Amino acid sequence: MITTFDGVYLDHNATTPVDPSLFELVPGWMSQFGNPSSIHQASRGPRTLIREARMHLANALNVSPLELIFNSGASEGNNTVIKAIWDRRGKERPEFLCSAVEHPSAMKAMQAIQKKGAIVHWIPVNKDGELDLNFVEQHLSSKTALVSVMSANNETGTLFPLAQVVDMAKNVGALVHSDCVQMFGKHALDLKKLGVDYATFSGHKFYSLKGAGFLYAKKTAPFENLIDGGAQERFRRGGTENTLGIAAMGHMAQKMSAMDMTTKLIELGRLRDRMEERLVAEIPELHITAQKSPRLTNTSHMMIAGIDAETLLINLDLDGFFVSTGAACSSGNPEPSPVLLAMGFTRNEAQTSLRVSIGWSTKEDDLEKFVERLKEIVSRLRSMQRQMKKELDNVTV
Repeated sequence: MITTFDGVYLDHNATTPVDPSLFELVPGWMSQFGNPSSIHQASRGPRTLIREARMHLANALNVSPLELIFNSGASEGNNTVIKAIWDRRGKERPEFLCSAVEHPSAMKAMQAIQKKGAIVHWIPVNKDGELDLNFVEQHLSSKTALVSVMSANNETGTLFPLAQVVDMAKNVGALVHSDCVQMFGKHALDLKKLGVDYATFSGHKFYSLKGAGFLYAKKTAPFENLIDGGAQERFRRGGTENTLGIAAMGHMAQKMSAMDMTTKLIELGRLRDRMEERLVAEIPELHITAQKSPRLTNTSHMMIAGIDAETLLINLDLDGFFVSTGAACSSGNPEPSPVLLAMGFTRNEAQTSLRVSIGWSTKEDDLEKFVERLKEIVSRLRSMQRQMKKELDNVTV
């Protein structure tokens, strides 16, 4: 049985809805069941789907098809790059730089190589979401193996000056890796122009299927596979390919290339900005995080003083508004967002945070309804707090 829901989905940074066109295409692809590595006729269809997907993705990102390696997603890609560079360059270059607000998969991969002897310098990020480039410059040296900085933060939506980081790293011969999962489909991205050595992606972040992603590794960049096995992906990632997931990513890349993405992203920004204007004007003590910094046009991160985010999220969920308090990979963790703590916010401030991330199907009416409902819930929760305080004061007296 397929379960559906009625509501307003505002959590596109966690995952995007599957594009409607895929519901029509996937059944046909499912008939292409052969193993792409086999040499008989049943393998030709799947092999063609994978080859075409690789070409579409490469064209969309302005790279060579041979520089793309299909895998299960960005978490695998981040681990592959960080651990491989430690294995390849760790003895001669034992130092790594990593932003303090990376996705858990990159942070934990860095912590894993720290246990093996790597020296990791965590790049500070301030409350405006700005990367400390002076810190980067001061800690880059001939001992630096890799700099890992995401292109856009998944919680606040802030864009990092990756081109500057690349220029600085190249001056000392360091490699650069970027987690780009929040960029594809949400911001212009030309990997060749950007100049990074490695970039990681997940299909479900750009309206494709879960369980499939890819890693970009520049031809000149050293590489070692994380998963040993067969000759798949030119011996760079063992395991039978996820043909459906790969074909879906290729289709979405082709679709985005044919769309007027610039206009689409501008429209998302207009919707987001209008929503933020109302929120700030109509809800007392609501602060938009990094509002003046460059951000993805679809992302709005806010803190509402005195309001517990989990309580707020539950109330919104019951009313059919689906948002989040931070990264989906950290949900269920009672601790405040590590990203917000790293940015310098207090635990109390971090526990009042809410993230709204809109997408291609978001309508202005959806956001108008969200603002109205958020106002009502915040007002009710604050009224309850005042009443509780009054009762406690009476008991104390």
